[in-house]
Amino acid sequence: MSTIVVLDAPSNLGLRMPAPGVVPGCYKMAGALRDQGLLSRIGARDAGYVVPPRYDISGWSPGDGIFNASGIARYAKRLAERIAGHLDRGEFPVVLGGDCSILLGPMLTLRRRGRYGLAYFDGSADFLRLAQAGRIGAAAGETLALVTGRGQKDVTDIDGLGPYVQDSDIVVLGNRDEDEDVPNLAEAGILGLTAPRIQAEGTATVAGRTLERFDGLDGFWVHVDVDVLDIDVLPAVDAPDPGGLRYPDLIGLLRPMLADERCVGVNVTIYDPDLDPDGRYATELTDAIVAAFSPRG
Repeated sequence: MSTIVVLDAPSNLGLRMPAPGVVPGCYKMAGALRDQGLLSRIGARDAGYVVPPRYDISGWSPGDGIFNASGIARYAKRLAERIAGHLDRGEFPVVLGGDCSILLGPMLTLRRRGRYGLAYFDGSADFLRLAQAGRIGAAAGETLALVTGRGQKDVTDIDGLGPYVQDSDIVVLGNRDEDEDVPNLAEAGILGLTAPRIQAEGTATVAGRTLERFDGLDGFWVHVDVDVLDIDVLPAVDAPDPGGLRYPDLIGLLRPMLADERCVGVNVTIYDPDLDPDGRYATELTDAIVAAFSPRG
């Protein structure tokens, strides 16, 4: 089994300010999970961090497209280079965000290496609903659209490599039944399995269906936005909602995926320590990640 390495990607460039003049606190996520002993508990080596550009939306106004776009694109390239080095050494990167826009980094480096699948855990699919509503701005709210080549070229076609993943090679897991992107996913041919459907079918069945989707590919990456969890389970995220997964659901899905030899890495995003002053949710989230890694570690 390959060596697990933990790499911090503390970028919050893809999120809106939660209040005027307040930057999103998800950039503190990696530190909070490290404080819970994550690295030693999953047997990981410390791979350091990739410093993001400054968060600055002072010159942005509605209609300008994605804010922090140039910074997000630069950061994706730097993160891609770091991840590529770990993959070249046969290591398994665990990338701690940060917001969902950090997914551009791993998908860019995997696009350079071949054809890879994507297991996309998220409370919303982040696909086309914001574009349809005319609310483009936050890259984290349209991450799946961006990695599939939908959106402004400076982000979706870095070095002429977009799209970074094919629609047919994606499984969206845990979005809500009322997610406006449910019909968009179906129209694009992207397999979407909502949280209630996962709970109805069972995690073993859903994990098996997901892994079948990646048959014939060079491998796959796992993206975990922790707002896939129900608001009762983890409210310390930027957009908590009811109707989500519970920790046993998430662990039951992740265990077979992370243990699969075709899985080349995982990123975790969106937990905000500023919304968790006593650290309760950091403890529970870290426990779940450790449990999900137990077969691999």
